Amino acid sequence: MATTLGASLGRVFRRSHLGTEADRATFRTLHEASLAGPALREGLTEASAERSIRHLRSLLGAPVVALTDTQRVLAWDGPGAHHSDQVAALARSTEATQVAGPSQLGCHLVSCPVQHVVVSPLVVDELVVGHMVVGTPYPTAGLVRATDEVAAWVSGQLDLAELDASRRRLVEAEVRALRAQISPHFVYNSLGAIASFVRTDPERARDLLLEFADFTRYTFRRQGDFTTLAEELRSIEQYLLLEQARYGERLRVVLRIAPEVLPVQVPFLSLQPLVENAVKHGLEGREEGGTITVVASDLDRECEICIEDDGVGEDPDVVRRALAGTGDSVGLANVDERLRHAFGDEYGLVVETNVGAGTRVVVRVPKYAEGLHP
Repeated sequence: MATTLGASLGRVFRRSHLGTEADRATFRTLHEASLAGPALREGLTEASAERSIRHLRSLLGAPVVALTDTQRVLAWDGPGAHHSDQVAALARSTEATQVAGPSQLGCHLVSCPVQHVVVSPLVVDELVVGHMVVGTPYPTAGLVRATDEVAAWVSGQLDLAELDASRRRLVEAEVRALRAQISPHFVYNSLGAIASFVRTDPERARDLLLEFADFTRYTFRRQGDFTTLAEELRSIEQYLLLEQARYGERLRVVLRIAPEVLPVQVPFLSLQPLVENAVKHGLEGREEGGTITVVASDLDRECEICIEDDGVGEDPDVVRRALAGTGDSVGLANVDERLRHAFGDEYGLVVETNVGAGTRVVVRVPKYAEGLHP
């Protein structure tokens, strides 16, 4: 009796553990959606359509599924691909879900499973960008509704892809804005300082000219939203060398960098604008000049970079407006926004300042973050 009861309980446990047939169907649906989603999040292209089409067909349980853009078939899964031209023509003229039959497809093959197609639009930002097409021998109301539902889900994934692309374009625009902010006065003053050494110290003039060339080459590079801390600090060092040629002993620089954090990834041009602010707003108004201190520390899972000056300081309300994007310092808000976008809101800038008390800007970044590429 005990053995029989134990075996029965084991069977009941296994069935309940696996769930009902509805539970298993739900799991299969979610699994297929999770496999199709990453490709669609890259946008509607031939490559993303090819990678997702098999999973979309499995989601629908249909004989044939195709994806089109507004002009042509991008991917076809299942038999009946000889209907590609007719399907592309239907997609070009379809703004709402429709069912097309033999008279529109013109198929004379009795064995062809594509006797009818359900064509459902893919909509991104209220614009039709393509279509999901399901081929079947006999269309049903359930299949039409399922096609609509899956097409709406695909549209949602493409919406997210467009959002990601918009964010990338925004970041690129922000970097271009920072490049545009490189002061012509800095360029003229640097070249003027270099020229002043041509006769008195030609070796120094040559070295400064090379530093200037490297600095501008780095600043206007085209590839990558991220760079290593080592490269960003090298650009800062070049900037400060050029400013020291201009200010002489009035500008003093202290660098303390933990070698462990040099490979850490940071947004491109995220530190140089902060150092430029320190020189411009912290020291230019002081006849005696001042000191710029840059410290990069290893904090276990994070890297902390502090940029500090002992200059004239700033009203905290002015800084708050600048971080909110309503003040004069576009660079400060730009860097803050890009840090938050890259790593999360907890990684925004921290600014400590007051009139007559200098300024300290703290940047924290994770030492290891996935998906960042120089």
